[in-house]
Amino acid sequence: MKDYYEILGVPRSATEAEIKKAFRQLALKYHPDRNPGDKEAEETFKQINEAYSCLSDPEKRAHYDRYGTVEGVGTGYSPFGTGFGDIFDDIFGDFFGTFTGRRRARPTRGSDLRYDLDITLMEAAFGTEKVIEIPRWESCSDCNGTGSAPGRSPSVCQNCRGSGQIRIQQGFFSIARTCERCGGSGKVITDPCKKCNGEGRLRIYKSISVKIPGGVDTGSRLRISGEGEMGVHGGPRGDLYIYLNVEEHPFFRREGNDLLCEVPISFPQAALGAEIEVPTIDGAHKLKIPAGTPSGKVFHIKGKGVQKLGGTSRGDQVVRVYVDVPKNLTQRQRELLEEFARLSGDEVNKSFREKLKNLFTSAEK
Repeated sequence: MKDYYEILGVPRSATEAEIKKAFRQLALKYHPDRNPGDKEAEETFKQINEAYSCLSDPEKRAHYDRYGTVEGVGTGYSPFGTGFGDIFDDIFGDFFGTFTGRRRARPTRGSDLRYDLDITLMEAAFGTEKVIEIPRWESCSDCNGTGSAPGRSPSVCQNCRGSGQIRIQQGFFSIARTCERCGGSGKVITDPCKKCNGEGRLRIYKSISVKIPGGVDTGSRLRISGEGEMGVHGGPRGDLYIYLNVEEHPFFRREGNDLLCEVPISFPQAALGAEIEVPTIDGAHKLKIPAGTPSGKVFHIKGKGVQKLGGTSRGDQVVRVYVDVPKNLTQRQRELLEEFARLSGDEVNKSFREKLKNLFTSAEK
């Protein structure tokens, strides 16, 4: 899928002036008259023209940023756009003369489309199937895409006599330009189809079923061949690219194929040991807490993470336990804890002081 910002070498936040400046520089560099016989330069020249035609028009740019295409904006999309001629003349003036096209219209592949899709963590982990609706052009069923009323055919353009080009003699140079009346097709519609108003196509919302494999993550991209915009003059359809965004989960946090979570335990469970139930994406799982477990201890539950993309194995669920200190004690709980404190004496502080003493004694030596 074409990235117009990348083609012009500007960021997505570029201003109108920055876009115009980038186009000027590239157009001068890759103009066919400066690169005679260079097919690669000619193709690059077409791409920068197409990119500028989109990004220089606020309406087209906004539509492109949302859907990844400019199809369906205004009167339709042309690789050379309505703004191209003005800036081209401004850049090249009399040096190259007016130029808007070298060839008669030919079959052109349709634009690629982009669709941003949000999915849940569970859908990303196990895979799912979604039905989405995308706005795109479809050939008009009444006129079969001709743009003419049923039973009528387009007429030969009298302006260019069906060639699609107008030749202008300027001194020793003969310059060809696209016929403005027929747009280079060599034909004009004299009796337009009422359903599509002569466009030959209609803007619709197409429902598409999308299979999402397990293991995808934010930034994963799916390509559906032939589901982009329809081609021009009989060209093939473009492709549809679906960019995935996995929504945050209230309990799990994903790191690669592992799932991380934090689970509270009580002081008696940490001190005496216990068996607790831990939520996983497969349901509840019993986890054994050994006696004397400190707060922050990490446990791994094998195979309870996310499926590896394109494989069958799964990551782990990583469980970090922390001791939940109660804030509101009953009278009886307070009495028991006070008794526990008296029985424990100063063991913790003694142990801590002993460690400090050994540390400083080692440092002095």
